[in-house]
Amino acid sequence: MCRHLAYLGPPVPLARLLTEPPHSLLRQSYAPKDMRGGGTINADGYGFGWYPQAAATPLRYRRNCPMWADGNLAPVAAGARSRAVLAAVRNATPGMPVTETAVAPFTDGPWLFSHNGAVTDWPDSMAKLAGRLPTGDLLTLDAPSDAALLWALVRARLRAGAPLPEALAETVAETAAAAPGSRLNLLLTDGARIAATTAGHALSVRRTEGSVVVSSEPLDDDAAWAPVPDGKLVVATPDAVDITDWGRQ
Repeated sequence: MCRHLAYLGPPVPLARLLTEPPHSLLRQSYAPKDMRGGGTINADGYGFGWYPQAAATPLRYRRNCPMWADGNLAPVAAGARSRAVLAAVRNATPGMPVTETAVAPFTDGPWLFSHNGAVTDWPDSMAKLAGRLPTGDLLTLDAPSDAALLWALVRARLRAGAPLPEALAETVAETAAAAPGSRLNLLLTDGARIAATTAGHALSVRRTEGSVVVSSEPLDDDAAWAPVPDGKLVVATPDAVDITDWGRQ
C-alpha cells in the first residue's frame, strides 16, 4: 500500500526527507521494504505539504505520476524549506481512481492528512458513517476513495473542536467497527503536532534533539528509529513522543 511521513523541527530543505536519505520517500516509492497487505511499488502518484516560514496554512504539491518520473521534484524539494512536512507516495487500491485529487496529502486550513491502507468492503461498509457527514462534505470529496472519505470524517471532528489525537482515534475506531479488517494507518499534522495510528501497516518514529520524524519506514540506519506496534496512537512533537492504544481513547 502507500508510504507516508511527517516531520517537525528546525526548517530543513524538503529534499532532506524526500530524496536525500538512503531510504528516502523517493526510494520507498520504488523499493519499499515493508509493504504489508499487498502491493510492490508506490507508482500511483505522490504529494507533499509544507508550512513556509511562520505560516499557519500549508502549501501542497501533488502529482498523479510516479515520484521518480516527476522532473520538477528535485528543484522543488531542494528549494523549499519548512519546519513541518507531511508527504506520501501512493499505491492505489484496485478500483480506486488514479488521479491527482486522490493523492495525499489532503488538506484544509492548518491540517495535512494521509492514509496508508484500505477499507474493506468499500464503499458499502462505510455508507452509514458517510451518511452522518454534511451533504456538502460528501459532494466535495477530493476523490471517490476510501482515503478521501476518511479525511472527511477526521476533518468533521477537527472542525467540531476535537484535538488531533482524538479525531484520528475515533475515526479509526468507528471505521474498524464498520469495516473489520481494514488497514488504517492515518497520519495528521497541524504544523505543531503529529498524530498517527497503526492498524495493519508499519510505522516508525525517530526523535532527536529538536526534531521528530514519523515514517512508514525508517529513512536510514540511525539507531534512534523505533518501530511502533500495531494498534497504537502516536502523538509527537520535537520535545516528546507519546504512544498509547487508539482503542482506549
